[in-house]
Amino acid sequence: MAKLFSVASWNVEHFKGDASRVSRVVDFLDAQSPDVFGLYEVEGKEIFSTIVQKMPGYTFQITEGLRTQEILVGVKKGMTAFLTQRTEFMSGTTHMRPGLLATITVGDASFALMFLHLASNPSPRGMGLRDDMLEHAMDFRKVLDKAAGGAGQSRYIFLGDLNTMGMEYPFGHNIDITTELAKWDKYAKKASVNMRRLAKTHANSWSNGSGASNPDAPLDHVFASTNLNFKAFANQAQVDVRGWVDQVTAAAKDKWIKDYSDHSLLYFEVHA
Repeated sequence: MAKLFSVASWNVEHFKGDASRVSRVVDFLDAQSPDVFGLYEVEGKEIFSTIVQKMPGYTFQITEGLRTQEILVGVKKGMTAFLTQRTEFMSGTTHMRPGLLATITVGDASFALMFLHLASNPSPRGMGLRDDMLEHAMDFRKVLDKAAGGAGQSRYIFLGDLNTMGMEYPFGHNIDITTELAKWDKYAKKASVNMRRLAKTHANSWSNGSGASNPDAPLDHVFASTNLNFKAFANQAQVDVRGWVDQVTAAAKDKWIKDYSDHSLLYFEVHA
């Protein structure tokens, strides 16, 4: 199958400040050569000048608002793309990020990519916000289908740091990560949604390092409509996780996290 385009998705924790770190991060991203990418937790204005200088072959758009952390999306020049900010994914709270929708046209086909950074908190309120945002993301398929001419016609992907970390509640009523993900895997199979969560080469994409009390976790995901095809990586996974997961020792893993981010990068290719 021929590649139509590639996508990278990466939460770079508190992406600002340290010029050497900013340069390393942009170099690593550029080395993946994605046609489209999303960066999350962009905080510093200096990011823009560095990424424009180091990645001149892209055009960029960033979310705007009252938040300190924004989503930055880049698209290779020469690709036909239309980018819009979707405020309904803020769930009525000014501190949450909107979604950033990139509509990519390849040949006669259009592909909708929704980049998301959801609520990061294991509290009941945090899970409630994620629930609301994920339901919006799933049900947005119906909006796209209507515009595309009917049920199942749209080509839709939503992705990013979905922060699926479960919920902490007293008296034995915690909800673990597996249960939270199982809920959304089931919701994605609804006839009106008809999507799936793509398999990753590594289940866990977030880590706080070898000395952390919290275990590594699967916070970053890609959901796609079932009418799309993807390149197969190791173990037939559709998403290749790259970053600290590739380090073979605890010391090397800790150094990568310090030098780059506590999240590894997700990479995938949409094929014909």
